[in-house]
Amino acid sequence: MYPTNSEYSQPAFGEPMPASAPPPYGQPAQAPYNQSVAPPPQSMMYPSQWSSGLCDCTSDVSNCCLTCWCPCIPFGQIAEILDKGTTSSAVHGALYTILLLLTGCQFIYSCSYRSKMRQQYMLPEEPCNDCLLHFCCEPCAMCQEYRELKHRGFDMSLGWHGNMERQNHHQAVVTPPYAPAGMKR
Repeated sequence: MYPTNSEYSQPAFGEPMPASAPPPYGQPAQAPYNQSVAPPPQSMMYPSQWSSGLCDCTSDVSNCCLTCWCPCIPFGQIAEILDKGTTSSAVHGALYTILLLLTGCQFIYSCSYRSKMRQQYMLPEEPCNDCLLHFCCEPCAMCQEYRELKHRGFDMSLGWHGNMERQNHHQAVVTPPYAPAGMKR
């Protein structure tokens, strides 16, 4: 006549919840596991502009020199950040160097990351196509990409994971603790 507690208990982790059973007492009703729930609305992203020009290489002389003399290092750092740490800067830099030494077509690899950066940050494709830009003036393009990521708050020497740890540490320090509204002193 009356349902038993076992009929309303939570299923084991990873098992689907029966569709006919109401939620346990005191818990909010949820959509069945097999139905998709719309994700929460996200803030609108608007197109932006590059923070510096293509030929502003002298605004960061150390990066300019490093990019001209050993482009695999800044490229690796740029690629690691754009890939969100899935591959290390050393691997990206090594691939770039291998392509440079064996084929001379490293610009194809590096232009793909410029395109990825433009998509992530909604940057315009200027002054020309990404591939043409990297073919004609790769050091200037990579310096601009490096400056753009620095302008957006990345410390290029830390890599993706180091930047995420730094960001989480700053958020933990800056964010005040949460207290429920009903609590009083």
